[in-house]
Amino acid sequence: MNKPDEILTSGKVLVTGGAGFIGSALIWALNRLGIESILVSDQLGHDEKWRNLVPLRFDDYLASDELLDRVVIDGHDVEDVKLVFHLGACSTTTEEDVGYLMENNYRYSVTLCEWALRRKARFVYASSAATYGDGSHGMLDDPTQLKSLRPLNPYGYSKHLFDLHAARRGWLSRIVGLKYFNVYGPNESHKGDMRSLVNKAFAQVLDSGKIKLFKSYKPEYKDGEQKRDFLYVKDAIEMTIHLATSQAANGLFNLGSGQARTWIDLANAVFSALSRPPQIEFIAMPAAMQSKYQYFTQANVDRLQNTGYEGPRFTLEEGVKDYVQNYLVPGETLSP
Repeated sequence: MNKPDEILTSGKVLVTGGAGFIGSALIWALNRLGIESILVSDQLGHDEKWRNLVPLRFDDYLASDELLDRVVIDGHDVEDVKLVFHLGACSTTTEEDVGYLMENNYRYSVTLCEWALRRKARFVYASSAATYGDGSHGMLDDPTQLKSLRPLNPYGYSKHLFDLHAARRGWLSRIVGLKYFNVYGPNESHKGDMRSLVNKAFAQVLDSGKIKLFKSYKPEYKDGEQKRDFLYVKDAIEMTIHLATSQAANGLFNLGSGQARTWIDLANAVFSALSRPPQIEFIAMPAAMQSKYQYFTQANVDRLQNTGYEGPRFTLEEGVKDYVQNYLVPGETLSP
């Protein structure tokens, strides 16, 4: 085990969205580094994401609305926090309550960031590749390009608005914003329709032997050849911790593999991991999605690599195999 960086051990680590997919994976990785002085914040409801926390080791838990109350008054619960991973948000790309997204994703982030900067705590937050919209204005993690971006859904806009706010206030020279691309891996099963295709495809193969993919509605893309930058969650977390502990690394960073792959590639990787012959069925895309669908995403990871990061460690096929065989088949979550 590598020796943890000083910033990880100098005080308490706050992880918002800590019971969620990426948040719980981050706590898993911190535990593997020997870090247990962790304050977890989330909003546990009636889904199964609480199960992600069961094997993990942390110091305390606060509901997300309660955390904001503590921050406002500088309560004792948060006084020792030296590092903030703000990963909590409503990440449903089909959410139509824009007011809720603005309060939960934008305003909450503003309040928490102001508090962290005031206390000189390191602030690392989740933006999103959804801020790039259809990609027609590029997918470059350059703050000077922010004003040209046009997100396609309210979720992407709520994330984009905070990026803009942080840029206007000059915060991006002191904080880290993470534009996660298509992350997949263990601890996402509670996400329902928002879980990755790997997770959905696994269930489809067990049920019918087939994987269903959307047809293409653009002539330049054949069915199933729409492309995404797929990133295994273990790589996403390694990138996240690398940037948090690289004090000279500030601003926005794309977190992706840097290589676009087709949905067919992903489906074939699932079949291979299960030692099943490929059987793909192309289905109609819901009409409401067609105008908002991204046909191509690929992270430009030059800024990330310029900080000294040498990954990712997993290819698409290796990541899918690890996920399917070591987590989905046995029904396991990440355990330190």
